[in-house]
Amino acid sequence: MPENLLTQVVIPQQKLFNGVPFPAVLSPNPNVDHTKAKLPQIIKEQKPWIVSVLHQSGAILFRGFPVNSASDFNDVVEAFGYEELPYVGGAAPRTNVVGRVFTSNESPPDQKIPFHHEMAQVPEYPSKLFFFCDVEPGSGGETPIVLSHVVYEKMKNKYPEFVERLEEHGLIYVRVLGEDDDPSSPIGRGWKSTFLTKDKSVAEERAAKLGMKLEWIEDGVKTVMGPIPGIKFNQERQQKMWFNSMVAAYTGWKDARNDPLKAVTFGDGQPLPAEVVHDCLSILEDESVAIPWKKGDVLLIDNLAVLHSRRSFIPPRRVLASLCK
Repeated sequence: MPENLLTQVVIPQQKLFNGVPFPAVLSPNPNVDHTKAKLPQIIKEQKPWIVSVLHQSGAILFRGFPVNSASDFNDVVEAFGYEELPYVGGAAPRTNVVGRVFTSNESPPDQKIPFHHEMAQVPEYPSKLFFFCDVEPGSGGETPIVLSHVVYEKMKNKYPEFVERLEEHGLIYVRVLGEDDDPSSPIGRGWKSTFLTKDKSVAEERAAKLGMKLEWIEDGVKTVMGPIPGIKFNQERQQKMWFNSMVAAYTGWKDARNDPLKAVTFGDGQPLPAEVVHDCLSILEDESVAIPWKKGDVLLIDNLAVLHSRRSFIPPRRVLASLCK
């Protein structure tokens, strides 16, 4: 480990999986003058080692560094050199802040956002996610994370027939979008910002590239995505991953336009058994880690290996995000 600049620290909320802490927590070495080496510079110098830690753990929390603004956070993201992923096809209302930095889901603070892999319901999804705590929550507002292969193994052991059907048929996701964004909804992204256009024909072209069907209705559009796999094999880790938005859609895709019970089905159109979906939610909660945000925290997540969610909170809270290919 590059002890001259970084040190791995232990915090109470971490869990150990096969002896590996989840997430890894990296902080400045207290014996080093960090005015001479800011986090972006350290990342550039130590990227191979940091990436190896990410591969081992699935997520890294950088804590205690002078990352004080959205612009500082953008510099951290840029330092890794990952290509930016345009947010096309995602459900969450978001606003660009600076550079590659966006607000995270802008849904109301009293609403939980269920566990999901970012954009698992479309074919092109980010491989890496960054989150940054700009303003500490008044209370609550954690971003719980959970290892996807652990969820797969638990579900496979408990519901082998369900998992077999999921692997065979995949999932279909259905969502009704309004014309413009609805900030009162956790899935309130309108079709114009979902497809980054005001032109219906362009929206149809972009949807088609995702393999998504559009059905235009009076005040918006119904999107049908799938069948799309609900389980993925992670070549890098040689493990099967619980890579889907099943629980998120079934328990959380609810607003004036959407009924969560109709939001996701098996790929053959058959309904999902409610008791299995709700038990999966319990497994996700039980296996997850929720670390309270501190001002300046940067959380790097391997989106192929880790699901995330958001707990409800008492404002203020401002957590920013960046998505990478």
